[in-house]
Amino acid sequence: MAFEYLTNIPLDKAKKDYADILKDNGFMAKKETVPVPFSSGRVTASPVYASICAPHYPASAMDGIAVSASSTFGAGETTPVILDKSSFIVVDTGDPIPENMDAVIMIEDIVWLEDGSAKIFAPASPWQHIRQIGEDICAGEMILASNMKISPSAVGAMLAGGVMEVDVIKMPVVGIIPTGDEIVPPTPDPAPGDIIEFNSSIFSSMLRQWDAQPYTFPIIPDKFDEIKAAVEEALEKCDIVILNAGSSAGREDFSTEVIKSVGNVLYHGIAIKPGKPAILGYKNGKPILGVPGYPVSGILVIEQFLKPIIENWYNCSVTKDVYRKAVLSKTVVSGLKYEEFVRVRLGMVNGKLVASPLNRGSGVVSSFMKADGILEIPQGVEGYEAGEEVDIRLLREEKELANTLVAIGSHDPLLDEIMDMLHSVDNSLFMSSSHTGSMGGIMAVKRKETHIAGVHLLDENDGTYNFSYIKKFFPAGGVRLVECVERTQGLMLKEGNPLGINTISDLTKSGVRFVNRQKGSGTRILTDYLCKKENIDTSSIYGYGREEFTHTSVAAQIASDTADAGMGIYSAAKLYGLDFVPVCMEQYDLLIPDSAWDTPMVQKLIEILKSKEFHDRLTALGGYRLTDPGKVREHF
Repeated sequence: MAFEYLTNIPLDKAKKDYADILKDNGFMAKKETVPVPFSSGRVTASPVYASICAPHYPASAMDGIAVSASSTFGAGETTPVILDKSSFIVVDTGDPIPENMDAVIMIEDIVWLEDGSAKIFAPASPWQHIRQIGEDICAGEMILASNMKISPSAVGAMLAGGVMEVDVIKMPVVGIIPTGDEIVPPTPDPAPGDIIEFNSSIFSSMLRQWDAQPYTFPIIPDKFDEIKAAVEEALEKCDIVILNAGSSAGREDFSTEVIKSVGNVLYHGIAIKPGKPAILGYKNGKPILGVPGYPVSGILVIEQFLKPIIENWYNCSVTKDVYRKAVLSKTVVSGLKYEEFVRVRLGMVNGKLVASPLNRGSGVVSSFMKADGILEIPQGVEGYEAGEEVDIRLLREEKELANTLVAIGSHDPLLDEIMDMLHSVDNSLFMSSSHTGSMGGIMAVKRKETHIAGVHLLDENDGTYNFSYIKKFFPAGGVRLVECVERTQGLMLKEGNPLGINTISDLTKSGVRFVNRQKGSGTRILTDYLCKKENIDTSSIYGYGREEFTHTSVAAQIASDTADAGMGIYSAAKLYGLDFVPVCMEQYDLLIPDSAWDTPMVQKLIEILKSKEFHDRLTALGGYRLTDPGKVREHF
């Protein structure tokens, strides 16, 4: 058979063209549903939302007695209160709180009397030592975003949130077909001329690290028809096919013709060394990768082409390459035609990282085992001199490299949607959100502890939002106020509004139980302002001091009948099927320090705010008005 390499394509172009043509031909991940207890290590196929609250009932946080807080008022060191046995229930940590009781007194704060009654020397405040419904997770909250690897703790969080099954991305099945007349299975006593087939074991180990499922076929002799039959069988059973050996210029190297006969060949011959004979083939949307038989060549081709394919399948990075500067200990010469990969050992000498090249033979698999890094010599470069500083791709694990957008400040469910979109559009980006209220967000920006802060602070003097606070806390500037949304704030009430609550003043009615937001939150500032405007003494509102940190946790308390009313946003009320009395439209903005503005994370966030998908998601949530999200309202 006459032979010639069809191409000598630069590596970057080959990778891009291969990814594009596979995508155009329908290469994509499949999904499957698995029980949550067996989902650890898998990758989510879509956002996971809690279906119940955790805890799902008001639970005692201490051993002691459950009481009605009002029955303890007036207790003091000189005026103890004696509680009759009928007025309390003994509880242990985790026990449900009985109806008509709203506080727990710790066992060590009780003096037991002979008749079984309890003497106390301090009053109990409503909801003290009680784990509120949704303290950990609220129904409807996003537990995991799309394309996230499920950790053991995430398994627990999903189960706590009532999620029994989760949609995950199916692990791609990669068929490995070893070929060659001289290839034999691993044996401790090979005959002369026998070549032990260990490439499939190397490739399988690499695939497992990348969360793919290897399937190794029996060794196929160098016969065209048998190799073709094996490839056709692999295409039926697998998502990706590796045809190992037979891609070079030998008289029985059939891989190119086999791949052409069952599918298509994009490129045969890549400008890399080792690894030149690689074949990039496909059948419909399934990759068929022809891999050279030399182990080092095979490893490099698998790394450079198969790993990106699997990353695209999961839409998340399997690993991140880390580069460090190092000084070469000896000269390395390279040909101009190829991009060459040279294995090196690394060591720290006099404060400098020193790279010592290893044996460069394609068949020297031990050099890969010994290597600490890879020197990548670009195509067209003749090499590097001894003593020259070069970039080394590390093979030994080095932690760090995750990019996380930190959000501290006012809570809104839209932050969960941003988190999901951020990771979906750029799988190298993540988001961590902490709900500390608007003032907490401003302080975090001031202390340089966050990239963004959600704020919605009402100025009681002129009715504007956020501007006066930013001017006060950042007199020297250095921050941007970015428009996000207008949202509807109001009273969240039980379905059907059985207590007939229509105004703030109605919160003072006898029997009404209120649940508030924490001090410093924009919603708490609004509630305090409304009470002041109506001349309402907040001590007359039962539960005014009971605080929750998110809108959804307030809604969860009402939906579970431990409260009758609370201030919050419409989307949270809608999520829990609550009645809602609108009070006002407020401006919810994002405060971003100049130091974070130009980071890829923040710029990607701005793109998301301006996107149609963001608009559509918030429209589905309800209660939002989007005018010009992503616009800088003011650069202070």
